Amino acid sequence: MSIEIPIANPLIGDEEIKEVVDVLKSGFIAQGPKVKEFEEEFAKYIGTKYAIATSSGTTALHTALLAIGVTSGDEIITTPFSFAATGNSILFTGARPVFVDIDPKTFNIDPEKIEDAITDNTKAIMPVQLYGQSVDMDPIMEIAKDHNLKVVEDAAQAHGALYKEKKVGNLGDIACFSFYPTKNMTTSEGGIITTNNKELADIAQSIRAHGESKRYEHYILGYNFRMTDISAAIGIAQLNKLDTFNNKRIANAEFLNNNLKDIDGIVTPKLQDDSKHVYHQYTIKVEKGNRDDWIRFLNDNGVGTGIHYPIPIYKQELYQNLGYTDRLLESERAANTVISLPIHPSVTKDNLNKIINVLKEASDKFS
Repeated sequence: MSIEIPIANPLIGDEEIKEVVDVLKSGFIAQGPKVKEFEEEFAKYIGTKYAIATSSGTTALHTALLAIGVTSGDEIITTPFSFAATGNSILFTGARPVFVDIDPKTFNIDPEKIEDAITDNTKAIMPVQLYGQSVDMDPIMEIAKDHNLKVVEDAAQAHGALYKEKKVGNLGDIACFSFYPTKNMTTSEGGIITTNNKELADIAQSIRAHGESKRYEHYILGYNFRMTDISAAIGIAQLNKLDTFNNKRIANAEFLNNNLKDIDGIVTPKLQDDSKHVYHQYTIKVEKGNRDDWIRFLNDNGVGTGIHYPIPIYKQELYQNLGYTDRLLESERAANTVISLPIHPSVTKDNLNKIINVLKEASDKFS
């Protein structure tokens, strides 16, 4: 059977098409006025003073790390239960990722385990706001203050999420978002950095444009990490829809939570206190049977799935070749038991009921 309910479905409407056509007709399609407009609107949405648009979420992370002064020999504490870009962006700077295990309930980095990983070489902590829910940031900010460390939020999946009434992306020293097509909003490809620190913003702006201080004057080593006006035009239209998209994701998640909580063998997502989860992914844990059997059964019955993420970063071949020998049990346990289910705004009530019924059948079959 084909997949009837896909795991992701980017929503591009007439508004985005019009914005792109207007840019194409303007003749200004590289970084220009639309990028500036998008940066201003996104900073306003997050509540920060500055936003710096980039070509991807990965280049945003790379740029942010360079902006805070990360260099060869530094160590950055982060989570291994994330997309590879989290660790790779650290490697790009010549620094070394130091992995800390996760909280098994939220899948986010466990703040209680961070302090033991700090050394004289530690430069920053990079928590990932995984699946659309903030890490418990207060203890991380306290640890950073005590040890004079920077905090770089990897907020690639958490557009619009809240922590204690404050937007994710406005919690650390600097933060990075991705606008990949599967995210809660998209620019086709793209990323953005948010910060309240003018010095960091100025450095990031230069790094993403060949290290320029002004046109054809280069004072630091930079890259071509710029966003185009075409992407920014899509982003402006998508940003106007983001809260609507998020509200639909939240409603879908609440419906699934209410109807899956008593199914044997399934653990539904844990909502952290004082937080707003925007459900970039709706990820359950399977505690009975083989996770891959559940996935096959769901797919065979038309329900799309994802595994976010099947291999902790330190177990990837690249990191094994770099000498990583970590064994972080909660991260490895999650990697073997998580299944992401369709939660995007296109998912209908009928779709949700089908997902629930198929999971009930899977529970009977595999529990």
